[in-house]
Amino acid sequence: MSNTTGNDPLARARRFSVAPMMDWTTRDQRAFARTLTRQALLYTEMVTTGAILHGSPRERFLGYDEVEHPIALQLGGSDPGELAECAAIAEEWGYDEVNLNVGCPSDRVQNNMIGACLMGHPDKVAAAVRAMREAVKIPVTVKCRIGIDDQDEDADLERFIAQVADAGCEVFIVHARKAWLQGLSPKENRDIPPLNYPRVHRLKASRPELHIGINGGIKTLDECRKQLSHVDSVMVGREAYQNPWLLAGVDQALYGEPGPAVSRHAAARAFRPYIARRLEEGAKLNHVTRHLLGLFQGQPGGRRFRRHLSENGHLDGACLRVYDDALSLVPESCARQVETA
Repeated sequence: MSNTTGNDPLARARRFSVAPMMDWTTRDQRAFARTLTRQALLYTEMVTTGAILHGSPRERFLGYDEVEHPIALQLGGSDPGELAECAAIAEEWGYDEVNLNVGCPSDRVQNNMIGACLMGHPDKVAAAVRAMREAVKIPVTVKCRIGIDDQDEDADLERFIAQVADAGCEVFIVHARKAWLQGLSPKENRDIPPLNYPRVHRLKASRPELHIGINGGIKTLDECRKQLSHVDSVMVGREAYQNPWLLAGVDQALYGEPGPAVSRHAAARAFRPYIARRLEEGAKLNHVTRHLLGLFQGQPGGRRFRRHLSENGHLDGACLRVYDDALSLVPESCARQVETA
């Protein structure tokens, strides 16, 4: 399906993105992702407006490496003034897009009127989007669910999209599950509510002028291609993190261009200078390398690689030697090359 957002410079990058995930899509994970894909749009973890406006140092919440572009900052909040101020700060910091979280189901964020609970308040989301768009020139997008609790997946979702689109939002990434804020934990909300891909497909059909992306339960590039016949973009979450080698096939399969990594070992070696730089900055080895633990999933020696990093990366003074030793435990000749399906 062709994108309908015309002059949006991020339209091509949005074709595939890695979902924002708390504690997972850190700056280190995103830098590693760039050894696997040049094209995909990367997202930060959700950052609350309070953290940006009152946290210190701001670098802790907004810092990133230039290699991460194109990159979007996901914001959590509901106050239009605060969100507009944070969007302006994101633009100053060089982010390519700012995204409003209307999908997180955790109790903590609900209590602060953040995340999926906002689906019950489309007027608040519309006011926030309007204020953010007035404050910045970069795109303002929304990530939401198909509904919450007892909402009607058809009428209520259409009403939400219409009201927020009228405020100027042209890009929606829709997690194809409801969020049950009463009765299910955040973890259960990732799996128990049934996926309803056809509902997102119908949304795109009914609003062809909008960019509609889909998220939830997608695990292969073949699935991504099938979804792209119905919607404008695909966002992949846990699978892209737990099986990062998936990203190595994205550029060829979905953009028609060769990716940067020809093998898992090549990606690991390409990431080595970044690790060295982070160690010089005072980061602990395991804080950086934890994002690579799934790189050799299913490969001979992959379990030994994970174990060596897990058992030694946290020790005081752990250095690149630990990383190199872990890598040596995986026979390079056995590691499969890039997959595009």
